[in-house]
Amino acid sequence: QVQLVESGGGLVQAGGSLRLSCTASGRTYHINVLGWFRQAPGKEREFVATITWSGAGTNYADSVKGRFTISRDNAKNTVYLQMNSLEPEDTAVYFCAAHINSNWAYWGQGTQVTVSS
Repeated sequence: QVQLVESGGGLVQAGGSLRLSCTASGRTYHINVLGWFRQAPGKEREFVATITWSGAGTNYADSVKGRFTISRDNAKNTVYLQMNSLEPEDTAVYFCAAHINSNWAYWGQGTQVTVSS
């Protein structure tokens, strides 16, 4: 099994920055891709960013390109999401997820990010 725990969420003013962390434990050798998703109240969950465990490839949603950066530290089994130039529209619960055998099989509990105007 794989367990994912997010941290780093909080309240920040528009234009500010925040860094989210997601630490994986368990059978992490099964993971080929890690990702960040978010869900705002009353909205469907949406893709934010992904990174291969090797770090060779990254993908971003158009809405966050140029503002967010995904990275990883394999030694710590941790993936990060550096969020800059935050906007109120970025307010959501952010989840990390692990892609295993063609499925987003494991999800964290989520961490709240609130951006005030």
